[in-house]
Parts: sequence; structure tokens; C-alpha cells
Amino acid sequence: MVEAGRVTIEKAAGIGKVIFFHPKSNSLPGQLLADIAEAVNECGADPSVRVVVLQSEGERAFCAGASFEELLSIRDVEIGKAFFMGFAKLILAMRSCPKFVIARVQGKAVGGGVGVAAAADYTLATERAAIKLSELAIGFGPFVIGPAVERKVGAAAFATLTIDTDWRDAQWAKEKGLFVEVHPTIEALDEVVLKLAQRLAQFNPEAMASLKQIMFEGTDHWPSLLEERAAFSGRLVLSEFTSKAIHAFGA
Repeated sequence: MVEAGRVTIEKAAGIGKVIFFHPKSNSLPGQLLADIAEAVNECGADPSVRVVVLQSEGERAFCAGASFEELLSIRDVEIGKAFFMGFAKLILAMRSCPKFVIARVQGKAVGGGVGVAAAADYTLATERAAIKLSELAIGFGPFVIGPAVERKVGAAAFATLTIDTDWRDAQWAKEKGLFVEVHPTIEALDEVVLKLAQRLAQFNPEAMASLKQIMFEGTDHWPSLLEERAAFSGRLVLSEFTSKAIHAFGA
């Protein structure tokens, strides 16, 4: 049975915090993805919330990406597509949220976790927040999260992450535009995140919503594109090659 994890929402002084947790390095099974997307949508629709902070629990990994346990449980194309649509719906929720979404990345991010960091409007991290896209190594590719990652880091850096599936450190991610700032400790990161969120909570919400629309110009095709890529990923994950690769990777 796939463990569900949990999502909590905290709202105070115009700041909506969406906090997710999974015991396996904050990995993302389908239900947790759906719950995070729902929480982002809730904060987006709440007029008392002026800015959203997306973060995970714990002091280690920010997000280990897709749940290997759930990937191995997929038995048909429709279930496969539905799983990858979880990432699509979260990215689209972050894109369509009329409030700025700040991602607080306290540790390593893998695969879909990199996609979440990229889909945010402003991402702050610690020096321990190394990143990698491991999808090719386990038999498919970062198809669904690709548009969000490429939008942030550019085509060349996205190709580097995709082809060479090794780790890149937080400074590399900052140089490529994924992270805005990198801080030495979680405490320093939290201080900066809070100050930024408090400042944004005082700004004109209509102006911020309009600016966000401008920032995401050229992404109107994402809903259909991400659905197509989710279907493709759902087919690939059923292959014998991918099944063996996931088993070996998780061993």
C-alpha cells in the first residue's frame, strides 16, 4: 500500500503556507500531489491570502520526486497517465494561482521536486539543496515537468540536467536561475522567506496578479501539452525496461 503523506495549510497575516510531508524523503505519490494542488488552489481563492509559501517538512530532502512504490504499482496506461497528471495539475495550479508562490527549498530536490521548485515564482534555497533530474536513468524522462524547468533555467541547462543525470549543487542551480538566493542554513533561509512573504503581503494584490499573468505569458498551451506528456510518460512507465530500471534504482 502506498503511503499517503500529508499536507497542512497555515494562514496568518496575509501569508498562506502549504506544507507537505512524506516519510520517504518527501516523495510524491498521486494523492499527495493532488492534496498539494488543492491546497495551492485554496490559498489562491482565499482573499485573506496575499502570498503563498510552498515548503516541505524536515531538515533534509525538499522532495525526492515521484513515489517509486506507486510507479511500480502502475498496471495500465490510464493509471499511468493519471499518476503523471498529478505533477501536471500541481504545476498548473502554481501557474494559475493569482498569488506569487515562493518555494522554500531546504534540501535536495530530485525529478518532480525540481519541477515544483521551477514552477514557483520565486525559489529560495540552502547550500544543501542539490538538484538532479533522474528520470532518464529510470527509463522515461522529465516530460511533464520539462516546460516548467526549461522556462526557469533555459534550454541548455535543461538539456544538461536531463542528459547527465548526476547531481548539480545549489550554486549551479542559482547560476542557472532556478534559485534566486542560496543561504548557508535553514534558519537563514526561513528568515529571508518570512521577510519576503511579509513584504509581498503588503503589496497590491491586483498588481501582483497582473504581473504574474505577464510573467507566464506564452504558457497558455501548457494544459494540453502537459496532458500529452503525461499520457506518453504513462505508456513508458509500463515498459519492461523502465520496471527493471526503477527496481534497480530503488534497490
